[in-house]
Amino acid sequence: MTSPTTQASPYWRQTLRLSAGLLALWLLLTLGLGWFGRSLDFSVFGWPFGFWATAQGALLVYCLIVWYCAWAMNRLDEQQGQEDGD
Repeated sequence: MTSPTTQASPYWRQTLRLSAGLLALWLLLTLGLGWFGRSLDFSVFGWPFGFWATAQGALLVYCLIVWYCAWAMNRLDEQQGQEDGD
């Protein structure tokens, strides 16, 4: 039997679930664009789309992942009454 101090709190479980989901998205994006990027052979503004997607599109999605993580963690903190106040 586990004591209450060794059981994971709902806050911690939600934090781990969010982190695991976003890391899985990051991994799929990185490996997917790296693996399939060359097969995207049409041109956008004179550049191959595969080049643009791997060089620029991935960076935009990474920034969105970081933004979403910060937003979701702030929301989770507010729900748990752990407001930081920065």
